[in-house]
Amino acid sequence: MLDLSIIIPIYNEELRLVRSLNILNKYLHQNINGKLEIIFVSDGSTDKSNLIIEKFKSEKKRKFNIKFFKYKKNIGKGYAVRKGVLNASNFWILICDIDFSVHPRQFNNWYNKKLLKSQNKAYYGSREHGLSKVKASKFRVFLGFFFKKLIKYLFKIKLTDTQCGFKVFNKNYSKKIFKQIKSYRFAFDVELTIILNKSGINIVELPLEWVHKSGSKLSFFKDIPRMILDIILIKIRKI
Repeated sequence: MLDLSIIIPIYNEELRLVRSLNILNKYLHQNINGKLEIIFVSDGSTDKSNLIIEKFKSEKKRKFNIKFFKYKKNIGKGYAVRKGVLNASNFWILICDIDFSVHPRQFNNWYNKKLLKSQNKAYYGSREHGLSKVKASKFRVFLGFFFKKLIKYLFKIKLTDTQCGFKVFNKNYSKKIFKQIKSYRFAFDVELTIILNKSGINIVELPLEWVHKSGSKLSFFKDIPRMILDIILIKIRKI
């Protein structure tokens, strides 16, 4: 029997939220049997995202539980994910983005193929895995290449893709790990990876299907410099 918590961070997603929730609802009712909860964390959304989630949460006849956390200030995706993980109740913990660049069925694919074999490992979806199927813009490809080279140089991280938003953990170690995280924005995944490595939790990269979705809030001129600065600060802190 599957025992799963799905963490979905949200920030001003009203334009695609209804469609994404319909996809999620249909998929979970048709494909998941077991103990299931969805945890939405709204990271200071100022549009109608919170109202849409509240309406979704109030609907009856569900096979799964819904938790919804929201706060007024936009702190960062890393903080939202951390909030969700620390409030997760079930054994397996899946983190995914609301645009579903990776469809939630990817978890079932891994689980049914028994790729989630160890309870003392973390599992990262990797767009660079040899068996992955990826449809990405040239900008995303360039950004991923640059970022991978940077963190490999600074931290000697040998993973091919630390930034993919599709990751699986379990409650044996997750809360202890996520309590240590101090990077709440784009460097969150890098710090998480470093903490996992230093805690003796092996990271396994798994193949997936990833499709770039329009509407990304990532700004080259605003966010990339901040991302680089956050990574440098992690290096200075010597986690």
